Amino acid sequence: MAPKVSSFAAFRGSGSVPSERPGGTELTGWQAFTLEPRTAAHAEAMFAVLADPALYEFVEETPPLSVEALRDRFARSESRQSPDGTEHWLNWVVRGASREVAGYVQATVEANLDTNVAYMFGKAHWGQGLATRAVSSMLDAVASEFGVTRFFIVAERANPRSIRVAERLGFAAAPAEVVVRKGIAATDVLMQKRLP
Repeated sequence: MAPKVSSFAAFRGSGSVPSERPGGTELTGWQAFTLEPRTAAHAEAMFAVLADPALYEFVEETPPLSVEALRDRFARSESRQSPDGTEHWLNWVVRGASREVAGYVQATVEANLDTNVAYMFGKAHWGQGLATRAVSSMLDAVASEFGVTRFFIVAERANPRSIRVAERLGFAAAPAEVVVRKGIAATDVLMQKRLP
């Protein structure tokens, strides 16, 4: 269980899901990680991760143009709320025990407490279980802090890595009526997780 945190807090995790690679090789270095509230000060370290075009194969974004552009983008979301105050924008940078930045996790908590989850990790960290552990810790913290009971992840159908992360976290395909209500493209899959 993740510690109770405010949306502005950093927290450490070791993950509540299996931390072994396929074949049983224990991970090293990423067993413990820190989720830090993302600020403009993270732009330089995150630029090194997010500038890789390989990360954008399955998302409708492009790599940041510069550290300055990324710093401006991060600064705009430091309020942690939408301009009208109806959504909480929660973004964390993921660091390992060595303090290396690996990627980010984010949760957008809507007024009805439906929460949209996203994550992006540098290619060097794919397939190591870090995304699963970091997102799991974030889900626990957001559920505890906001009382969220329903999370959503949108992944492109052609992106098996992201779908596998969602499945490991207990997400399953959302009902058709929810997919229609949320306007999900036919090329995407909407996955949801309900908490008791």
